[in-house]
Amino acid sequence: MATVGIVASAEIILWLVNDLGLNLFLFPCMFFTAEDDVDLEALVNDMASLSSYESIYATCGTQHSDSAPLLHCTDGSGLHGNRAAPLPRAPSNKVAAHKLRRSQPMHIHAVRRLQEEELQVRPASLPAIPNPFPELCSPSGSPVLSPGSLPQPSDSAEQTFVFSEDGVGKVVEVPADMTARDVCQFLVYKNHCLDDNCWSLVEHHSLLGLERCLEDHELVVPVQACMSPESKFLFRKNYAKYEFFRNPLNFFPEQMLAWCQETNDSIPQSQLLQNFLNSSSCPEIQGFLYMKETGRKSWKKLYMFLRRSGLYCSTKGMSKEPRHLQLLSDLEDSNIFTVTTGRKMHNAPTDYQFCIKPSKGRTELKELKMLCAEDEQSRTCWMTAFRLLKFGILLYQNYKSPHQRKTAISNFTTPVRSVSENSLVAMDFSGRTGRVIDNPVEAQSAAMEEGHTWRKRSQRINVLGSPSPLHPSPLSSVIHRTQLWFHGRIMREESHRMIMQQGQVDGLFLLRDSQSNPKAFVLTLCHHQKIKHFQILPFEEEGQVFFSLDDGSTKFTDLIHLVEFYQLNRGVLPCKLKHPCTMVAL
Repeated sequence: MATVGIVASAEIILWLVNDLGLNLFLFPCMFFTAEDDVDLEALVNDMASLSSYESIYATCGTQHSDSAPLLHCTDGSGLHGNRAAPLPRAPSNKVAAHKLRRSQPMHIHAVRRLQEEELQVRPASLPAIPNPFPELCSPSGSPVLSPGSLPQPSDSAEQTFVFSEDGVGKVVEVPADMTARDVCQFLVYKNHCLDDNCWSLVEHHSLLGLERCLEDHELVVPVQACMSPESKFLFRKNYAKYEFFRNPLNFFPEQMLAWCQETNDSIPQSQLLQNFLNSSSCPEIQGFLYMKETGRKSWKKLYMFLRRSGLYCSTKGMSKEPRHLQLLSDLEDSNIFTVTTGRKMHNAPTDYQFCIKPSKGRTELKELKMLCAEDEQSRTCWMTAFRLLKFGILLYQNYKSPHQRKTAISNFTTPVRSVSENSLVAMDFSGRTGRVIDNPVEAQSAAMEEGHTWRKRSQRINVLGSPSPLHPSPLSSVIHRTQLWFHGRIMREESHRMIMQQGQVDGLFLLRDSQSNPKAFVLTLCHHQKIKHFQILPFEEEGQVFFSLDDGSTKFTDLIHLVEFYQLNRGVLPCKLKHPCTMVAL
């Protein structure tokens, strides 16, 4: 009986192979011996689980036309509930041999495709992995690393040239959804710069003499599409990008705020920002501006009003009546630019020019609204108010976004110590424990003592190995040239231009060689939006050269010690040194 069962089972297998198109490699356990007790019902149940392959063959066109279904099914899935259909009658040996002779090679590409689909990684099924480097792996700075957060290649990436201030450019592939902040983060990472959230992507129009810093949330590709071939992107620092959130009263004088003029009262700092950020409020900036007449080189002084609806000028003195107001520009379809060509090109009455340019399409010179303010504070007020009224809460979100990202990744990365004015104080370490020096007179005396200590420490070693002031090392005279804040032999006008481009905030400084004294240096410092220059003179004492800002009262062995001291102490300067004016080479 066992032998007959084996023959019948072999016939069934041959029939299944030929008529149903099943491969033998799918049945690794179908080799019987005379001693085995074969359970055909269990065999059919095991084969029922493979009926899904039959449906794949049917959909792909690989199933033979004379094949019969393995199991009876009402819904096409190959199963009827949890029960298998009864086994069909096995064909005879003659029919099986005939079927075997006319059998065809099997096509298995559908099975391979199914296996590949089953092995394919699905991002949604992967667990969330803590990301130790969110600022490098994810543009959004997410503390969780997931497949969806990784940068994916894009077929619509644009080739964009980004230039540094020394004229060197770099090609960056910018996808359609890449923002200005993403580009800056990429360049900061590639060039190993300090990421202090002050880097900006600048839209520069050389023929028009205009430039502006793109907002962090702006998409780069649409901006590039509206630029002329002569225009380009610049990568530079801008410390004043969000400075108005820290010190708003310095940017908005009371005489230019309509609310203060109408109520004859000052406005609190918090209320001032809320008026600009709240879309339901109606803040207003007012004052006199010079406007260039269309097609002429003459300028006309007009009283203007900046509101959420646009920029208006009064046709009758300082009247605010609607019948006397004329709309000059709409904020939604315009951007505000700084004029970089100087007053001679446009015959401007002052040096404080700015321009309102349409944001759609390429613009000619006649379509620009050329404006001119009385001083730098007025120009900064108009331009800052334009940005706040146009973008509103988006600017505040851009300002808060880096701080929130640092808070979110604090558990994964080591926090970087922030060097600010509040964290740098004068200290006295003469005793066993250090203490903070609050008295300015005592701080000044401590600074002088520290200068003498530096002088004693900096005694040079001669070629014989003994300290001697008669053989000073040339290191102290050239070590400052490796610092980012030193710019060598640049002109006074060039130092002004660099300070203005990187934002006229308090404490922005640079050092340069003096033009009048070849042995001296000049400290260029910005304070209250005014640029001041302080000469650093060399002093020789006991055969050693020192540098001083205050006619020798406080001496330093090199310029690095001098800068470090005035970053901690104001001394004779109007403010402490806070932000170095740097240039990066791409």
